[in-house]
Amino acid sequence: MKYHEFVAAVRQRGEYGSAAEAEDVIRAVLGVLASRLTPDEAHDLASQLPHGIAEILEEAGEPTRQLSVQEFLQRIAAGTGATTRTAEWDAGAVLSTVADAITDGELNDLMTQLPSGYAALFGNPA
Repeated sequence: MKYHEFVAAVRQRGEYGSAAEAEDVIRAVLGVLASRLTPDEAHDLASQLPHGIAEILEEAGEPTRQLSVQEFLQRIAAGTGATTRTAEWDAGAVLSTVADAITDGELNDLMTQLPSGYAALFGNPA
């Protein structure tokens, strides 16, 4: 998947008015996600995402403590100035696009680093 395809997919899923709005949401969601991953996992995930998206993940330092889904959404909301309900919508638009862009093996590796409850944000209700 190329950068513009990734942004277009997020824009469509999130029903954003512009590519710039979708890009802002991508940065917010992946920035919080990156702060939760080990540097090795952030690098592995970034290696499967388009240039321009991957760099957001590679900027992550040492991971923070585990975030519940609610804490994850609250951090996104704080970064975007939105409600946690809107942050959930934003996270779903971005993370389901991530799930489509990476291999099943990488998605499984990613999910093992996250506490339960994140699967639905990636478009997997299991």
